[in-house]
Amino acid sequence: MPSPPSNPRAVVFVDGQNLFYAAKDAFGYRFPNYDVAALANRLSADQGWTLNQVRFYTGVPDATDDAFWNHFWNHKLAHMGRAGVHVFSRPLRYRNQTVKLPDGSATTVLVGQEKGVDIRLALDLVRLASDRQYDVGLILSQDQDLTEAVEDVKLVARQQDRWIRLACAFPASPTSRNRRGIDKTDWIKIERKLCDACIDTRDYRPKKKS
Repeated sequence: MPSPPSNPRAVVFVDGQNLFYAAKDAFGYRFPNYDVAALANRLSADQGWTLNQVRFYTGVPDATDDAFWNHFWNHKLAHMGRAGVHVFSRPLRYRNQTVKLPDGSATTVLVGQEKGVDIRLALDLVRLASDRQYDVGLILSQDQDLTEAVEDVKLVARQQDRWIRLACAFPASPTSRNRRGIDKTDWIKIERKLCDACIDTRDYRPKKKS
């Protein structure tokens, strides 16, 4: 087996919606208040990695569907880009979805669905490994659909005869319903203390008209 480099280079891949819902479930955060650059730096430093890139992926609703969140995400993503984060966004597509209520009845609600976000993350995970852009790929998501991409990166490592580590970091607490990372990766649990230390205090909400 190839030996790990003395100073592993890390690229952090962030599924924005997946990270938000995991943090909401674990810690009760009510909106995406994370500072992904700060979080990626802290996670990398704690593991002894050199952070090379942070890549962020999310869906954004159209202004006609949800003006508030369109404004929020466009301004937050613009700030991320200025901070050096590689940002990838796609429009959220809204579809009617039938859900069961606690009393056994059913209702139809409008649900936003991301199209192409997880695919783009998976493609970049494999492409950057093939291009030797990282020694450590850290994924901030619990989406098991990424397992195939993880397997492809492991194949790249064997073909190039080099050491590549894949890890999955996610918020975790006793209230978390999902306590599993992505299969075939090393799991890193993000505790409340770390999340609280990496909160983005900027206000991206639309300004109220006076």
